[in-house]
Amino acid sequence: MALDGIVVSNIVYELNKTLADGRINKIAQPENDELMITVKAGGNLHRVLISANPSLPLIYMAKENKPSPLTAPNFCMVLRKHIGSARIVSVTQPSLERIIDFEIEHFDELGDLRIKHLVVELMGKHSNIIFTDSDNRIIDSIKHVSSFVSSVREVLPGREYFIPLTDGKLNPFKIDKNAFNEILCGNDLTIQKALYTKVTGLSPLAASVIAYNADLDADRHISTLDNGDIDKLYTSFDYLRCIINEHKFTPNVVYDHDKPVEFGSYHLSVYENFGYSVKDFDSILELLYVYYSEKNMYTRIHQKSADLRKICQTMTERTARKLDLQLKQLKDTEKRDKYKVYGDLLMSYSYDVKPGEKTYACENFYNNNETVTIPLNPDLSATDNGKKYYDKFAKLKRTFIAVNEQLEDTRQELSHLESISNELDLAVTDTDLDIIKKEMTECGYIKAKHNNTSKKNKTSQKSASSPIHYITDEGYHIYVGRNNYQNDELTFKISGNSDWWFHSKTIAGSHVILKSNGDTPSDKAFEQAAKCAAYYSKGKNEEKVEIDYIMRKHVKKPNGAKPGFVIYHTNYSMVVTPDISQLQEVK
Repeated sequence: MALDGIVVSNIVYELNKTLADGRINKIAQPENDELMITVKAGGNLHRVLISANPSLPLIYMAKENKPSPLTAPNFCMVLRKHIGSARIVSVTQPSLERIIDFEIEHFDELGDLRIKHLVVELMGKHSNIIFTDSDNRIIDSIKHVSSFVSSVREVLPGREYFIPLTDGKLNPFKIDKNAFNEILCGNDLTIQKALYTKVTGLSPLAASVIAYNADLDADRHISTLDNGDIDKLYTSFDYLRCIINEHKFTPNVVYDHDKPVEFGSYHLSVYENFGYSVKDFDSILELLYVYYSEKNMYTRIHQKSADLRKICQTMTERTARKLDLQLKQLKDTEKRDKYKVYGDLLMSYSYDVKPGEKTYACENFYNNNETVTIPLNPDLSATDNGKKYYDKFAKLKRTFIAVNEQLEDTRQELSHLESISNELDLAVTDTDLDIIKKEMTECGYIKAKHNNTSKKNKTSQKSASSPIHYITDEGYHIYVGRNNYQNDELTFKISGNSDWWFHSKTIAGSHVILKSNGDTPSDKAFEQAAKCAAYYSKGKNEEKVEIDYIMRKHVKKPNGAKPGFVIYHTNYSMVVTPDISQLQEVK
């Protein structure tokens, strides 16, 4: 996450435009390290959420309130006492530090006009929210830092507030070309590390973007650069600096499919070469709200699905070991025909076998009379040795038949577990997880708990969510099942016989239906539906995925088959790249 000095500059610029001259309406402290400040400005109420969480410091405009404790914490009470109805004069950023300074004007008990500062430090584990007076004297802070915790700076009431010095880092707005050359010369760091360790406000991501825009590898060592390379780096650095000075920010989020992975206030084109998509936003405050909401959703669902994933992984590994053992048993049965031949030969040549022999060589009339040597038990007659080989043949034949039946069941179970794993990847709501848990319980992967839930409620739970719905630019509708229950419902209840069914060929994936609209869909629609099926499969991160497709009326479900399992024959196939970028999702 690149909450660097450049993004903070973008945040400050928008906050200043939105909140300057606004009046504080409400102050709340939902969490120990979090503030929610409601400001009335420009005729509207704006909720500013500020968090000093060490693992996720943030600030953005919230769209809804958060519940607060009945008794407000001390820091919240101090803020309410001093600036409960104060006016925000300005929002600024010192240098390019990850610091936001709210200058606030209010009247004290005697009616005199006073200036206070609410300083937000977004510095990872050192993040804090500090309230000071006009003389930079700390009134209070959301986190108290004593000398036992930090030898650099105490953050306690009565202490002087100052910004800790960043050793060896330079203000980016005071760096000319000569200073830039001095930063790079005399060390053997990579371009990326040299920039973000020597210049205030630059993150590793920003340093990588500077190198990328200069057509240089960010991991290249400074010692390998010539003067032309350094000139290109300075030009790229100066361009980024101009973006900040002129407030020409381009807020954007990088997505790995639907999952947000990074954001910035400058174009993150460096990610586009690695298969990521980049979405632009008009406002950094809107971006942060969307980013954190989506990030929290994925994080929360992933955490809640951890137990299900562990059970699924354990059962998958156990089933895979079972499959390996069965394949080994099947391989051992390959000797059964040889034992039958040995028995036949011994019965045919029993008159010629001498008692007490350990081997017998004879012509194999089953294989062009080639000579074969048969091991013998010297304590048994030729006929008894032949019967022993017949017994071995019969036993291995029975094993062959039994293991082949077991193999089919084991392969189906492994395929079903892989489909459940794919469902967990698609889950975005608690309902999705409840349905998956229901399926795993019914299939015996989770021990069932007896309760009074009616059969009707159980049935309705299976179809509580709706399939994913897309529409192509030609007007064709594409539906995707979120789970195996929904796959069955989509394939056999929602779709018609003339619709087309798509599924990844050899890997787990969702059932995908392309509605025919009463005619034969275009080649482009077929390709888009196949790409959708590839995207919603275990191969979504692969370059190419093979997809089977067939008219829905040819897809059958065997009696007693597990959810999502179907059979089909005489299908078509195509190899496509997983992609849904050309499809419009219908909510």
